[in-house]
Amino acid sequence: MNEKPLSHDEIFNQLDKFQAMDCKYSDGRILGSMCTEAHPIAKEAFFKFIDSNLGDPGLFKGTKLIEDEVLGMIGSILSIENPAGHMVTGGTEANIMAIRSARNIARDNNGLKDGELIVPKSAHFSFKKAADMLNLKLIRVDLDENYRINPKLVEENITDNTVAIVGIAGTTELGMIDPIEGLSEIAVKNDIHLHVDAAFGGFSIPFLIENGYDLPRFDFSIEGVRSITVDPHKMGLSPIPSGGILFRDQSYLDAMSVDSPYLTIKNQSTIVGTRLGASSAATYAVMKFLGKDGYARNAEDALEKTHFLADNLKRLGYELIVEPKLNIVAFNHPKLETEELSNLLEERNWKISCSSYPKAIRVILMNHIKKEHLIELIGDLEEISKSI
Repeated sequence: MNEKPLSHDEIFNQLDKFQAMDCKYSDGRILGSMCTEAHPIAKEAFFKFIDSNLGDPGLFKGTKLIEDEVLGMIGSILSIENPAGHMVTGGTEANIMAIRSARNIARDNNGLKDGELIVPKSAHFSFKKAADMLNLKLIRVDLDENYRINPKLVEENITDNTVAIVGIAGTTELGMIDPIEGLSEIAVKNDIHLHVDAAFGGFSIPFLIENGYDLPRFDFSIEGVRSITVDPHKMGLSPIPSGGILFRDQSYLDAMSVDSPYLTIKNQSTIVGTRLGASSAATYAVMKFLGKDGYARNAEDALEKTHFLADNLKRLGYELIVEPKLNIVAFNHPKLETEELSNLLEERNWKISCSSYPKAIRVILMNHIKKEHLIELIGDLEEISKSI
């Protein structure tokens, strides 16, 4: 550390150099990110509440009311009036909280010692973290031909030690939506916690369904669903870190609450202690500003770009892994290995992400990717195809 203070200009000249090394969403070259540039009004609200700490909500009563309002607004698109929950750092923390609650309830009700967690092979890696941290055996279930979890295999894997089943609404790699209603029947029959990871799809699927798109339900209107993860910092256009975890009622938070005697509120159920209130304020601002109509337009614009890319890929002879349900396109070239195609695109300065199951190039059509960027990408893909 420097011994003497640096000037404002010196510090920010150094920061500018670091920032210049970062990729910029506005360039349209980041193809594999589920995050995007936050809405301007969300950024403004974020900085207004930058010093608020929801870990001690008695000191920040207004910010706590904002968090409650945000959870209510998110609940209104997920078919629940009075959800219990919190704004957290993102999908990983939300998923860990959901499984921790399920584990604790199973342990307290059944004296469970060696718990098991059933997830699809398409589940986010955060469930590996959850299983490791909570001392659970992770059971990864095979997918069907459409890369969705197979409910029959879930049922076959249930034991007396099963603490939770996980379904995904917008899988990380392909954007698929698991058959949550089928999982619910199994969960209800066996009295097992069903958690839905809608980190990606939570801010698009409800609006698309309302506008007539034929997509399956995944929310609290389904009997067995007890918790849902949703990330405002993805399709919700809120800044990082803005995640959400919603439960059916307060009992699920109480199951993992610990005493916090020196704070203004004497118990705490979140994983982190100090919590940024700015994320709640930013999400409040952008949700109020866009409303349901704005989010519906955002989701439909993303799908329009998705279909534009998918149609052109087919025209050029590329192979889609699946027909897109949400704004993710995964594809390969029939004459190239995925790594080869990835390298050729990287050489053209595209920031590529590959799915692992199955192996494919993965493009997520977020707000920062405009049609002119896609036209350039399609041109490069056409050149690559012709050069083989």
